Amino acid sequence: MKPDKLHDGPVGVLLGGKSAERDISLQSGETVVTALRSLDCEVRPVDPADADWMVQLQGVSAAFIALHGPGGEDGSVQGALQALNIPFTGSGVLGSALAMDKLRSKQLWQGIGLATGGFVSLSPETDWQAVIDRFGKVFVKPACEGSSIGMTSADNAADLQAAYGLARQYAGEVLAEQFIDGPEYTVAVLGEQALPSIRLETDNEFYDYEAKYLSEETRYHCPSGLNAREEAQLATLALRAFHSLGCSVWGRVDVMRASNGDFYVLEVNTIPGMTSHSLVPMAAAAAGLDIAALVQRILDLSREGWRQHG
Repeated sequence: MKPDKLHDGPVGVLLGGKSAERDISLQSGETVVTALRSLDCEVRPVDPADADWMVQLQGVSAAFIALHGPGGEDGSVQGALQALNIPFTGSGVLGSALAMDKLRSKQLWQGIGLATGGFVSLSPETDWQAVIDRFGKVFVKPACEGSSIGMTSADNAADLQAAYGLARQYAGEVLAEQFIDGPEYTVAVLGEQALPSIRLETDNEFYDYEAKYLSEETRYHCPSGLNAREEAQLATLALRAFHSLGCSVWGRVDVMRASNGDFYVLEVNTIPGMTSHSLVPMAAAAAGLDIAALVQRILDLSREGWRQHG
């Protein structure tokens, strides 16, 4: 069955782009294109790396955004599509921009009393030893990159300064997050629903780019092993984190669990991966949705939003 759309015409799938996550976006986009075609939907793949990408979108009924990282996930493309009056999937400009900026996200969560680990913004003037004295081991990352790009750990002042030097090669600010010793969970959000959580297990130091997209050794546990009360607690935290940033339609919330059992929000992803290794399709499958049904549901939820706010 072809997905309902506001207008007749093909669905444009935005894929690729110019960010460091271009290769992953191409894979995600191909997954979406294949799913839409299986639904007998006319599809037009469009790569924003092309100078005439806006021209290529002329005549589409909607845009399914499968871009990752800066330029595609940070509100920029969302704003362009809004200005062109083209309905699009996922979060709007504000939610996309806030979620992409890990520093601003954590500042907001801290302000509303949502559990998130300790953090600090880094700069060339940072007292490196003071950060280590305060937090011990930290993870250093660019504030506005995804897929763990530019992320390294440090447990001494020299390594912290070196980690900052690596992360600052990317655009935006750099932050250090307090290391939380415990398992990592991820919760896919679809509309107002939190899908079954997934517990991640890797032999790498953390769930990095290689573990996410390349390794066949990463273990994904779904069901995650939480009891019903813990699963509900995690779902509530994830939904609150997601909606507090103004996000909508679909996304993924990454969470750490400390040794005392408390959950801490790491970040929100507004356009999660849709590759063979990706977590949202895995959680959707656990909830009874295959990839085609997931893509259609994202379009349907987006359509409801367009009708309410468009």
